[in-house]
Amino acid sequence: MQTEDDLGPLACHCLATRQLARHVSKLYERHMAPTGITSTQFSLLNFLHQNERMTMNELAAAMLMDRTTLLRAVKPLQQQGLIISAPETEGSRRLLLELSPAGESKIAEAEPCWRAAQEEYESQVGQLHAKSLRSDFFNMTHHG
Repeated sequence: MQTEDDLGPLACHCLATRQLARHVSKLYERHMAPTGITSTQFSLLNFLHQNERMTMNELAAAMLMDRTTLLRAVKPLQQQGLIISAPETEGSRRLLLELSPAGESKIAEAEPCWRAAQEEYESQVGQLHAKSLRSDFFNMTHHG
């Protein structure tokens, strides 16, 4: 019988973290499904809502995502008309992303679904523990 201190697969922090991430992602995706956007896309819209205009690099850094992954999440939002991009200045090659009015509406539509996911997650781990975990995670990733 292995103990927690053994080097077996269940002692791996990475495995446990990835399993938790998959579990939490499934919970949020189930709640967000009626909105037609993913929980990641909801977060992207919220970052743009809070910051008004951001470059791809700024948004990727804020989300701790590489640009390729970010682009895969942003493209459908642009195609749905939720995010628009425009040159920073006339003739600039640097594009700024911002929410369209439809993007603002999508946030309002999706927020109750996101809140329901938050509540379900907090009911599973406890509201105070959830807040503590979130704080610990953001401190680890320098977002705290």
